[in-house]
Amino acid sequence: MSTLQPARPIIIVTIGYPGAGKSFFARQFAETFHAPLISFDEIRYELFNEISHSIDEDIIVARVAGLQLRELIKTKRTLIIDGGHNPKVSRIELTKLAKDSGYAVLYVWVQTDERTSRIRSLKRSPGRDMDNYNRSLSTDEFEHQFRKFTEPSDNEPFVVISGRHTYATQARIALKRLANNHETPRKEPPSRTPQAGSITRRPISIN
Repeated sequence: MSTLQPARPIIIVTIGYPGAGKSFFARQFAETFHAPLISFDEIRYELFNEISHSIDEDIIVARVAGLQLRELIKTKRTLIIDGGHNPKVSRIELTKLAKDSGYAVLYVWVQTDERTSRIRSLKRSPGRDMDNYNRSLSTDEFEHQFRKFTEPSDNEPFVVISGRHTYATQARIALKRLANNHETPRKEPPSRTPQAGSITRRPISIN
């Protein structure tokens, strides 16, 4: 079994444009390392028959995700959050909660160009792998979510992976960053994006 067992548990959070490939990475990384996953898309899918991405809907999804997080951090296991933390203000709050709870935090910036992200977001298919909890966005919805994203600053703990690379390459870059954060992987999944792996610090396993 592949597990991540860091000296200090970590909250791993995917950020990036809508359609960048955040869920593609998060779900496979969670599966590879048997880590709990909080998925904003899945929560939204289960709670609402007609998804609108309205402000009220976003608030409810964030509250449910917050409840899940507060229970999961009691386990002191590394966990993954997919979505919900594109705005910097949200990341500041999460980083403080992580620190107060004895967790480290790592933001995985799934970097994909705007044009590709837009095409993916506007033409999603429930029958396609990894798209089953997503529906196609309208142009206005894409623009609204696109504007929410704030690039992480140098004082935030983050690593860049390409949303156009294979999962094996993405995982290798993320694991290298985790390893440099003092956290030792028992097993690395298999294959750098031009800008990937940009921030560094030691060996991890996800427990």
